[in-house]
Amino acid sequence: MKIRAVALFSGGLDSALAVRLLQDQGVEIKALHFYTGFCITEHKRRLGLKREDGSLYVNPALKAAALLQVPLEILDISEEYFNLILNPKYGYGKNVNPCLDCRIFMLKKAKEFMEKEGYAFVVTGEVLGQRPMSQTFDRLMLIEKEAGLSGYILRPLSAKLLPQTIPEKLGWVNRDQLLDIWGRSRKKQLKLAKEYGLEHEQPAGGCCYLTDENYAHRFREVIRVEGSIAREDLVLLAVGRHFRLPSGARLILARNEGEVRFLQGFRHRYDYACRKDGKGTFGLLKGRLSEEEFNLVAGLVARYSKNQPCEVLLSIGGRETVVWADTLSEELADSIKIYKRKGDKHGSGKS
Repeated sequence: MKIRAVALFSGGLDSALAVRLLQDQGVEIKALHFYTGFCITEHKRRLGLKREDGSLYVNPALKAAALLQVPLEILDISEEYFNLILNPKYGYGKNVNPCLDCRIFMLKKAKEFMEKEGYAFVVTGEVLGQRPMSQTFDRLMLIEKEAGLSGYILRPLSAKLLPQTIPEKLGWVNRDQLLDIWGRSRKKQLKLAKEYGLEHEQPAGGCCYLTDENYAHRFREVIRVEGSIAREDLVLLAVGRHFRLPSGARLILARNEGEVRFLQGFRHRYDYACRKDGKGTFGLLKGRLSEEEFNLVAGLVARYSKNQPCEVLLSIGGRETVVWADTLSEELADSIKIYKRKGDKHGSGKS
């Protein structure tokens, strides 16, 4: 009987190599990819953005699965993931990345899928010592236990440095053909990828917005100033430039055409501001704007719409107002912009 396993599959180099190593041993693999809403590459793809060479972004998991010729199942866990981000049992990493909780959650989902579909064990591309929060020996063992998969998670890239798994003990997989990679260096992975002819795009560390310090700064600033954070904020925080107005309202200004289209999708739910002629940026307003701030918002729209005076349309509370705006100065715009400034303490936010 052919052995079948389910692999957690980001489409990055490590997960692709883990799958390839088991394919060499005749294991039938089903790749499992989780949509959380926080993959940078996938977010850019959904916005229709292009790379520097003009090519379109593609879903890395789809591309890698096609290259490896493995079936891919994509599970949307974004709704459940929201609560995990706000209330991680094991806390955050350097930014707002709940890596331990994230790993446990995904492996629990993989366990459900494995048992429902009749697979024998779970495969991951984890490397011992690569990530300090989630890939130390003790934490890998904790993750297994919390996920209810002790002995059933095979990590082919570091298997020889870890306890023997049930798939190895039962002879489903030959331990001698697995690897002993340790640490943050990716020299061995890159060498192996070259031997296999595997393409790889993502940098080490993955492509999660939750690990980005500017995203984390916005996240903490919103909770500090607004008192709470909505599910859609987790997506909006990854889009555009954010400004905190004196009233406490927040303005989000698009940086490109893709973000303009994205933010316009919220125009029936929030107040907004844009050039009257429709050119340039688009601004979404969260919170109640005071009339005294109309000129401030209009000046920001003018500044980030070719930096020239223009008529700005503001839709506030269902009522449209047109304001002639001069461009706001760089100094004033920067003073209310929400971003990680040099010297800011961890978790601080400037409004």
